[in-house]
Amino acid sequence: GGVENSRNEPLKKDKPKWKSDYPMTEGQLRSKRDEFWDTAPAFEGRKEIWDALKAATVALECNDHELAQAIVDGASITLPHGSLTECYDELGSRYQLPVYCLAPPVNLISERSDEDPGDSPEPTAAPKKEFQLKVRLSTGKDLRLSASMADSIGQLKKQLQAQEDIDTAHQRWFFSGKLLTDKTRLQDTKIQKDFVIQVIVNPQAPIN
Repeated sequence: GGVENSRNEPLKKDKPKWKSDYPMTEGQLRSKRDEFWDTAPAFEGRKEIWDALKAATVALECNDHELAQAIVDGASITLPHGSLTECYDELGSRYQLPVYCLAPPVNLISERSDEDPGDSPEPTAAPKKEFQLKVRLSTGKDLRLSASMADSIGQLKKQLQAQEDIDTAHQRWFFSGKLLTDKTRLQDTKIQKDFVIQVIVNPQAPIN
């Protein structure tokens, strides 16, 4: 019995084009997405599938199509239409992502922050701007690190080690359900100033 959902298309590269009922700012889009990710997993489906889907949308936002496909495959998620708008896990449960989680609307209003009105929107050209990065440790402690977008996770681990005396080898940094490698720079993670990075602290070194 049941509908056999054996169709599985590779993830399409093109992002869905859609128009919001009203022009949306980047901040409104972010909070709409956050709201979805905060509520959807609470109702149905498995948390690890939602986490994988969220990580896949983050990868797609970074135009890392291969990573998104790998995340989907790794979680045994099937896409009957090659789109994350409709997905099934291996148990046949259905997951639907709203289009606003997959692409910004065509009528997105780009928010220019007051600090740099004349700044080019290219993140690569941005000067080294320090901001307070929020970090939440698995021990339950919240703290802030002085960071700039060009900093790598490796550098920030050293900073956390200096500040909190946690060996860099015992730190696992996660953002949006994705493990951040030492070589990753903050600007690659699409992090915003008020986002929080989770740091899992392993008290003892992993036994290899």
